[in-house]
Amino acid sequence: MEEKTGKFLWIDLTVPDAEQIRDFYSAVVGWTWDPVNVADYEDYNIKTPAGEVVAGICHRRGVNNNLPPAWINYVVVESVGASLEACVSKGGKIIDGPRKQQENVFVIIQDPAGAYIGLYGKE
Repeated sequence: MEEKTGKFLWIDLTVPDAEQIRDFYSAVVGWTWDPVNVADYEDYNIKTPAGEVVAGICHRRGVNNNLPPAWINYVVVESVGASLEACVSKGGKIIDGPRKQQENVFVIIQDPAGAYIGLYGKE
């Protein structure tokens, strides 16, 4: 993952009504979607008109209940733990996580200006 360190990896939007917002962006920018089964509901992988998966739109439920309704970009880091220490020491906040995803973890932080970003990498 070293060659990806510092690069944006993914973007998600987490909202109370994912279907409404999915349909909004479908009409506004031409996106389509594929459902992603989550527990007893579906979130969505968002695709360009050409079919490229570029983002996710998720329901603000369960483990995603703490996430703000904002487009969150995820950046690859070498060590999520080290990045979290730096975040807090520089005045940032940990909003959600860390959570496991396969062999890596991700976390949502807020910078001192109030903006959100996700970090993804090894613990």
